[in-house]
Amino acid sequence: MFGSALKSRSAFTSRPAVLASAALVTAALALAGCASNGPSTSSQPTSTVSVGAVSSDANLAASLPDAIKTAGKLNVGINVPYAPNEYKDTKTGKIVGWEPDFLDAVGKKLGLTVTYNEASFDNILPSVKGAKFDVGMSSFTDNKEREAQVDFVNYYSAGFQWASPAGKTVDPNNACGLTVAVQATTTEDTEDVPAKSKACTAAGKKAITKLKIDSQDAVNQSVILGQAQAFDADSPITQYAVKQSGGKLQLAGDIYEAAPYGLAVAKSQTGLRDALQKAVQALIDDGTYKQILDKWGVAAGAITNATINGGGS
Repeated sequence: MFGSALKSRSAFTSRPAVLASAALVTAALALAGCASNGPSTSSQPTSTVSVGAVSSDANLAASLPDAIKTAGKLNVGINVPYAPNEYKDTKTGKIVGWEPDFLDAVGKKLGLTVTYNEASFDNILPSVKGAKFDVGMSSFTDNKEREAQVDFVNYYSAGFQWASPAGKTVDPNNACGLTVAVQATTTEDTEDVPAKSKACTAAGKKAITKLKIDSQDAVNQSVILGQAQAFDADSPITQYAVKQSGGKLQLAGDIYEAAPYGLAVAKSQTGLRDALQKAVQALIDDGTYKQILDKWGVAAGAITNATINGGGS
């Protein structure tokens, strides 16, 4: 079922602070007053799921490593913005999104609080390996390359999906000659769009012009502002951007090459890994998991079995 491409943000490439290719977009966003760190408070989901109502499981809590039990918390590395998965509330500055909601519920099941530590995306997995963070959660796609570094507890399935301006049809499989925006260092940037562009030139057609932008928010706005004819992102990101665009964006094609997201855990922490897997499965089984996904409108990627290292080759 799972493709071999690395969805989500690439874990092993440096992330530039400002990209020259995004200069026009950045300037336009500043003039339009559109730059933000995520959706406004008014655009957040109105339905609620009470994480506080999740009951802890004494057996699962007892299975945790002693250091985690003593601390009573999980230190989690996360990178924002990537709405609706994770981003900052514009009023409170708190990191919110369906992934924090989900992991808060996992923590509650284990009798732990969860502390989110904002970090450079590229540094999260090395920090998990180095024991700076107990867990890395930032829409990491589980694949064999990453599994060589850390273990993953799988909790969601996402693929590539494109968006275009409303009323303008774009076919991701026939985008030759178009300008397509991507978030820099994602696998949309490093894998998907380059592969589609190469197919264009191999067929004697014009290459795709790739517009790399550091912020996903700015990627979304680049299409609305006419700087690009489409953007390519993880499916829940694209679907949420379309929903929040006020009718300015539309989906361009279906989800393709779906693969699992995973919670990253150091390979030496098998006790924590296994406890997390059992807690995720318990939330799937009791319906809390689905309620959280429904709250954020991302239930299309729901899974029924929480696996370990279930990524493709």
